[in-house]
Amino acid sequence: QVQLVESGGGLVQAGGSLRLSCAASGRTFSHFPMAWFRRAPEKERDIVAAINWSGETTYYEDSVKGRFTVSKDNALNTMYLHMHSLKPEDTAVYACAATGRYYTGNYLPLDQNEYDYWGQGTQVTVSS
Repeated sequence: QVQLVESGGGLVQAGGSLRLSCAASGRTFSHFPMAWFRRAPEKERDIVAAINWSGETTYYEDSVKGRFTVSKDNALNTMYLHMHSLKPEDTAVYACAATGRYYTGNYLPLDQNEYDYWGQGTQVTVSS
């Protein structure tokens, strides 16, 4: 059974930092893209960042560029999201996702429908 488990969320003041982790089990994702999504209160779930299988190609949503960094440790089957200069508008439930589909080259799926496995999510709250 494939499981993705997020950790590292919490309450932080504006300007602070957090590191989210997504530990996968039941299947190795070393050859597959992974991504972080978030859902703010009363909003749709949106992609935050994505990373290809090797970690060489990444994507960031415009509002987090320069503040968030996504990385992947294939040996540990774990993905991370380093978040700096956090803002109140970053408050959301953050969930990691993985796909079991092969993609050629450095293609990164950005649509949530392209991801097959999801974690339960971890709450990130940024106070002003």
